[in-house]
Amino acid sequence: MVDVGTLSLIVLLAMFALLAIGMPLGFASAFLAVVTLVLKFDVDILFRTFGQGPLSVLGQAVYRQMTNYVLISVPLFIFMAALLERSGIARDMYNSLNVWLSRVRGGIAIVTSIMAVIMAAMSGIIGGEVVLLGLIALPQMLRLNYDQNLAIGTICASGSLGTMIPPSIVLIFYGLVTETSIKALFTASFLPGFMLATFFLIYIIVRTQMNPALAPLPPEDPDAPKGGEKGMMFLGFLAKFTMYFTGFLLLRALFFTVTGDNVVREGVDPIVLGMVSDIPWIIGAFAIAALLVFVIIGRERTAKGWDMGKGLVAPIIVIGVVLGSIYMGITGITEAAGMGVVAVFVIGLLRREMTFDIVWDSLMRTLRSTGTIIWVTIGAAALAAAYTLAGGPTYVANMIVNSDLPTMGVILLMMLIFLIMGMFMDWIGIVLLIMPVFLPIVIRLPPEEIGWFGSIDPRFIPIWFGVVFCMNMQVSFLSPPFGPAAFYLKSVAPAHISLTDIFRGFLPFICLQLLALMVLLAWPPIITIFL
Repeated sequence: MVDVGTLSLIVLLAMFALLAIGMPLGFASAFLAVVTLVLKFDVDILFRTFGQGPLSVLGQAVYRQMTNYVLISVPLFIFMAALLERSGIARDMYNSLNVWLSRVRGGIAIVTSIMAVIMAAMSGIIGGEVVLLGLIALPQMLRLNYDQNLAIGTICASGSLGTMIPPSIVLIFYGLVTETSIKALFTASFLPGFMLATFFLIYIIVRTQMNPALAPLPPEDPDAPKGGEKGMMFLGFLAKFTMYFTGFLLLRALFFTVTGDNVVREGVDPIVLGMVSDIPWIIGAFAIAALLVFVIIGRERTAKGWDMGKGLVAPIIVIGVVLGSIYMGITGITEAAGMGVVAVFVIGLLRREMTFDIVWDSLMRTLRSTGTIIWVTIGAAALAAAYTLAGGPTYVANMIVNSDLPTMGVILLMMLIFLIMGMFMDWIGIVLLIMPVFLPIVIRLPPEEIGWFGSIDPRFIPIWFGVVFCMNMQVSFLSPPFGPAAFYLKSVAPAHISLTDIFRGFLPFICLQLLALMVLLAWPPIITIFL
């Protein structure tokens, strides 16, 4: 029998060794789970009675993960992302954004970042975003002689925003493992996610204004609207979309009124934007939008603005279906993912782009991606169960708590471990292996000592730590030597762009990610603003 301290060192070194020789994380974790039990317990105990003893704990842990209903949302979100990537929805969205920002310095890089935010809010899948942006935006930026490092960094850093912006699969897995409300995690991550996206946009704007040679302006189209005229057309587009949206809300509220579903009842949450008291406000918004369209801006100008911006409509509908159904209390996470798939599929049919080949290819890609995630989940769940049975989490917790480090020193040490592990290991393995050890430690820390500005309610500590972890994983997607975003982009980048060039382009954006991480650590209440 090996003591738990020696066992912890053996497992850690063996994990790095197995990953270094190329063994997949799922198989490495499962192998080390059995090794952990063999070293900690007598081999005879493991096999003496079938279905009982330490080995049965592994089976129970894997079964518990595999039968979690929320896990079904993962392949659904992956399938939705695959359909989006193969259809023309993302391409049209890029073209519409580019129309409005084409004459802005660094406009294509800004469009790329905004497009990444919208795509993150649609599917929460990181790899597909980077590949799609690499196919659509990178050739454009290189053709216009954008700085190569700026183009690469913008695509990969922005394409990784799916980690932070709901519906993030990283947050879903964190919620599954730690039994934290996924809806609360989504709500808490909104502001930090958009804060990081804003950091990227500010960096692009400031950098290109200071050095215009980094982002030359494209040739001017003499027929394109300019200045105030373009602004009025954009306002017309927004007004027309608002008119359609408020019209839908009005019909919805009237339907609930006729059926009696929006009657105020004790103990029943009111229908969001569907109560009788909401109808006057909805009518007022509809009237203002109609006034803008038909009187102030004019039908002709509004029609031109709609043609220029209609590529944004489909993505907004998908986001509304997925996130709206969650936050309006219509469905849970899994059902929202299914509704998102249906929305993308129907939009594709209406656009006459949804062919059998696209659906089949998307299904095959979903099967491969889900298979990888499931095997990693099985292996990591087994190793986490075996290590817990051996007393590892208690040993690590006592070692950290008794280290005489201040509260923030303990948290910063965890952040350093996350950063190092993120360089070599997939985020799924980190969630399943490290989080059951670290989260109980964080919960035991004095809540008044967490952060440097403001205080956080002890109830929200698991949510805050989950958001902080996701921000940390943002860094891991760009961190050498195994930053996955680099390999995603390399698969579609021109041959003259090497992996070294790609990692070099990441450096300023990694600094911005670390800055955002420090904001979350220094000011924890930022995650509770919308809770």
